[in-house]
Amino acid sequence: MTDIEKELRVRRIENGTVIDHITAGKALEVLKILGLPDSSQGVVSVVINSKGRYGKKDVVKVENRELNVEEVDKIALISPNATINIIRDFNVASKYKVHIPSFVEGVVSCINPNCISNSNEPITSKFTVDTENIFLKLRCYYCGRVISEDIAEHLL
Repeated sequence: MTDIEKELRVRRIENGTVIDHITAGKALEVLKILGLPDSSQGVVSVVINSKGRYGKKDVVKVENRELNVEEVDKIALISPNATINIIRDFNVASKYKVHIPSFVEGVVSCINPNCISNSNEPITSKFTVDTENIFLKLRCYYCGRVISEDIAEHLL
């Protein structure tokens, strides 16, 4: 390995969150979920198509911010193998793999324009999450429609 190959591409952060093992090409969708860069005063670093042990991956580093449960659930829907690293004083304080929820509420909009969840009724969207095969499938609690592609486009 040459000196250039050993060089760090993105600097370490003192405090914040590193989202690692994001499905290659999904980092920009993660930024959208987090409302970045608009909602951050700290540095946001993005690595796209980095070489990892298991192929290509994306990485997002956000200084001075820790994610809430809703943000992590949304990330799990678009990148089920992502890991969340909480950084404090330049050290990993905690690390965990995202958990794909079995049910989500108020996170995704139904693709059926006639679904009651898309009406003016005071109803929150609800979906069951099927993880039996390789691909995630979200089934609307109200009308039964399934979202299996481009889930990020339907996130609220």
